[in-house]
Amino acid sequence: MALNYRECAGNIYNALGKNENLIRAEHCATRLRVIVKDMGDVNVEKLEETEGVQGVVKGNDQLQIIIGAGTVNKVYHEFRRIARLTEYTERKEERRKSISELPGRMIRVVGNVFIPILPAVITAGLLMGIIEAIGKCAPGFAKSDLYNWIELVANTGITYLPVLVAISATRLFGGNLYLGGVIGLLLMHKSLLTSWSAAATPAMVNYWDVLGVHIRRVNYQGHVIPVIIGIWVMCKIEKWMHQHMPEMMDLFITPLVTILVTAFLTMGMIGPVFVKMENWILDITRFTLRLPLGIGAFLCGAAYPLTVIFGTHHMFSVLETGMLAENGKNIWIAVSSSSNFAMSMACLAVFFRAKNKKTKAVALPASMSAALGITEPAIFGINLRYIRPLVCGMIGAAFGAAAGAMMGVYATTYGVTGLLGFLITMDCTREYCLMLLIAGGTAFILTGIFWKQTVPSEEERNMIYAPVSGEVISQEQIPDETFAMGLLGKGVGILPSQKEILAPFDGTVIMTTQTGHAVAVKNAQGVKLMIHVGIDTVELEGNGFQLHVTDGELVKKGQKLMTVDLKLLKEKGYNSVTSIFVTNTKEMKEVIPIAKEKIKAGEPLIRVESNVNQLNKKG
Repeated sequence: MALNYRECAGNIYNALGKNENLIRAEHCATRLRVIVKDMGDVNVEKLEETEGVQGVVKGNDQLQIIIGAGTVNKVYHEFRRIARLTEYTERKEERRKSISELPGRMIRVVGNVFIPILPAVITAGLLMGIIEAIGKCAPGFAKSDLYNWIELVANTGITYLPVLVAISATRLFGGNLYLGGVIGLLLMHKSLLTSWSAAATPAMVNYWDVLGVHIRRVNYQGHVIPVIIGIWVMCKIEKWMHQHMPEMMDLFITPLVTILVTAFLTMGMIGPVFVKMENWILDITRFTLRLPLGIGAFLCGAAYPLTVIFGTHHMFSVLETGMLAENGKNIWIAVSSSSNFAMSMACLAVFFRAKNKKTKAVALPASMSAALGITEPAIFGINLRYIRPLVCGMIGAAFGAAAGAMMGVYATTYGVTGLLGFLITMDCTREYCLMLLIAGGTAFILTGIFWKQTVPSEEERNMIYAPVSGEVISQEQIPDETFAMGLLGKGVGILPSQKEILAPFDGTVIMTTQTGHAVAVKNAQGVKLMIHVGIDTVELEGNGFQLHVTDGELVKKGQKLMTVDLKLLKEKGYNSVTSIFVTNTKEMKEVIPIAKEKIKAGEPLIRVESNVNQLNKKG
């Protein structure tokens, strides 16, 4: 049965002597830390009997109430509401990330946003491609009510993609899902002109004058990056408001201010940046296409997938409309079809090369969708996530587009690409077929050569690797009673000799602390591992710690999780012993530390054998 966080917090509150005895309360990765006026007024026995409390450690005027990773923050949230605290510890602003880490971090964030919504996007893409093909082959059916209804069902997931992205991003960044949903719906409101129409007929676009800022009355259909940025801003605003708003006003003032400010910043500032980007891309594209010998098409083909990632590819309908008006020939089809088919074949190569069943399950339908012209599932679900398939697809797109340009491939209209492009390129069917073979074949072969998905051996799956180099300390010797007694699980300690804390295995970040001194990760076998740097380092309130990951982020073994200023910890008088323990030890058959005195990051540290049957029962 799930823990009732409010009931647990209420019982703790009563056992502490209520507000009359409270001076300060905060929490770290696993414990609720409370400073009281009179320790004699605390009912320690009642505290220990409270459901959810795993132990109580008593100091002079401080109580450490052990609740556990992932649960303590929820209990603390309820405790703060009950006690009506006005001072509490929250995560400081995220530390500045180095420029070299930013691209990889952004790619991981985009990938993590798309993972939960892939089923909806893939279904929509496949259904759209199929119904489009049927409609082109059977014009009579395309006018029927059945066709219109199926088309409505099919295109909903793609049309309202910003809404799905907004909700998923809100979950990832730790905001209120319903506020995120409102922002997503706002960006697709029926009062706004569709982005496709705005691109084709710029004269239709008008503006609202809001506080001296011109807000375009255009929606964000097809956009991804500006939506994610807007939601990230929303979550920052919401968290700041929760910190600074009095309890009695928090419920209605915080969401009001969060929605208004986020909407203004997204539509008035973030969005316009991407509009300007679109205009620059259009100008550059027009110039590039004029380059001789297919060089321009080669460059445009390589770059086109990037415009899909940024959600700016819809603007090319302006180019296609102009080409058709000029001479009735849409030569942009060589670029868009080569790119989409190359992305499809790169994704298909991943399907054949992948050893992971989940990867295969995503790759095949995503590839089919891309072949029919809907590339978002293939790009965001597979190619961008693994990078090399994306690069191989871009190379295939470049060669396909160049070949198409030199062979004079063109379409008599626009709106469909990939395999469906045969329906609008009947004047050059052979050339179009050869172009797709070049684009798709190149992408498929290169991906097959350069991408490989490694599957860990049984021994590797059961091993936790050292997240940091240093001197190994047995659990009993860790100078913190909570860890030493194993109240939070079995593990070891390491006195670190390096500042980087690395991922101990491939897995998912399931918790980061507000002060950045601890992080919890979970692997595919269900092992939950907490890495807690230093003793009582929560008191530093984040000073000396820099997190490089966020909750819900997928990480690879050896990836940097955090950076610690060991010199600062020493100067401030804090012990830097890092506790590494399996928080769900009771679910494991065995948790056995490897006997070593010194260890290097990446070497075997703890062998864990999971109770598979028990884990499966828990889902």
